[in-house]
Amino acid sequence: MWFRQDLRLRDNPALSFASEQGTIVPLYIADSSCPQPFQLGAASKWWLHHSLQSLDQSLDNKLHCKSGDAQQVILDFVKTHSIQCVVWNRCYEPWQIKRDTQIKQALKEMGVTVKTFNGSLLWEPWEVLKKDQTPYKVFTPYYRNGCLRVQSPRMPSPEPQTLSIDYLQQEDMGVSSLNLLPSINWHTQIDKLWAPGESGASERLSQFLPNHIKQYKSARDIPSLLGTSGLSAHLHFGEISPNQVWFAVLHSVQGNTEQEGVDCYLSELGWREFSYYLLYHFPTLPDKNFSPKFEHFRWRNDPASLKNWQQGQTGIPIIDAGMRELWQTGTMHNRVRMLVGSFLVKNLLIEWQQGAAWFWDCLLDADLASNSASWQWVAGTGADAAPYFRIFNPVTQGQKFDSRGDYIRKYCPELNDLPDKYIHNPWDAPAEVLTSAKVRLGKDYPAPIVDLKLSRQRALDTFKEKEIPLQPIG
Repeated sequence: MWFRQDLRLRDNPALSFASEQGTIVPLYIADSSCPQPFQLGAASKWWLHHSLQSLDQSLDNKLHCKSGDAQQVILDFVKTHSIQCVVWNRCYEPWQIKRDTQIKQALKEMGVTVKTFNGSLLWEPWEVLKKDQTPYKVFTPYYRNGCLRVQSPRMPSPEPQTLSIDYLQQEDMGVSSLNLLPSINWHTQIDKLWAPGESGASERLSQFLPNHIKQYKSARDIPSLLGTSGLSAHLHFGEISPNQVWFAVLHSVQGNTEQEGVDCYLSELGWREFSYYLLYHFPTLPDKNFSPKFEHFRWRNDPASLKNWQQGQTGIPIIDAGMRELWQTGTMHNRVRMLVGSFLVKNLLIEWQQGAAWFWDCLLDADLASNSASWQWVAGTGADAAPYFRIFNPVTQGQKFDSRGDYIRKYCPELNDLPDKYIHNPWDAPAEVLTSAKVRLGKDYPAPIVDLKLSRQRALDTFKEKEIPLQPIG
């Protein structure tokens, strides 16, 4: 049983099949053949380390951990121990599809049976097509007319009643040997916030249901509230399946999808599916603009502004709060993700790939499909994307969704004493208000690195193949 992004015992189709065949050798491989751009970021490695430890405990410390070229490791393993069957749950990243196809062919040539399963999606990407048999490019028709009408998601299966595991001590290097934990001690706060692993995923879901789901539609946009499920990293590493979440939600409301918040939440699971769907049908999604009209767009090369954005030092409070939340917690509220993305791509005119790369390294829930599709959405370059001229105003967005500045004050404490009226736009505060709040712009807190109005117009003009100079606020 080759574990990958399915680090759980419950509702694990490949594991269930394997348990019915006989004795299992559970194996996890840190694959050195992974292309450099898709190697795990530091935050994801931290999560994976703890998730593997949790899985190992669930398997009575009999998980075999190895590193190296996955194909070579598996072929050597099969030859050495006369393995008759290899099973896994499918992955959908382009490089993994290519690798898995090669491994499957090599095993079959050796006379080894190979069985693969869907353990991470509600619908297989090739099962949902338009009437002309081409893939959807717009979310709502994909989800409403495609997914929901193709077939109902598979019911989740229980944990296998019996697991007969053959533990080969000489083949187990141990989780620690994979060197996933960071050498710099930046994760002490994250350690206290998250519980990677199958039990942590179940606990997080039980905290969300049944009460928070009812307020999900409205509460999900308020960054100071715990209005979302917080399951994205658990889903990415497969500590819980989308099928488990889907049916748990339905069970919590007795199947009443009309209830406010329920349909909205299920459609967000649908957006996750759409991201994988796009990645499968359009494998250049992680690095190439989905919309060809952006191929010659004139992005700016501005390392200084990029660094200000990464470090939460832009002088725009809601943007800085979001980027600091990312660094301190390994995640970021979804509404704020849209704001920081729009600010980078449109107000700073820095290409979305730079933002996607930073998120990939810093997010605990870094997921190639979701990261790529969502960045292309906010940049206006993707499938069913927000139009490029939709440029979020971080001040008005902050006033709407963080009206009292609770979220900003949590991550930008130097602004704590500013009145609510100016917490989103301290540059507009009178001198005496700033003095009273002990805020010196440019010293205690950065002055804005761009003028929001001028940078918005510059983005629109650049989109029309014009460009105007940008003047920062003094």
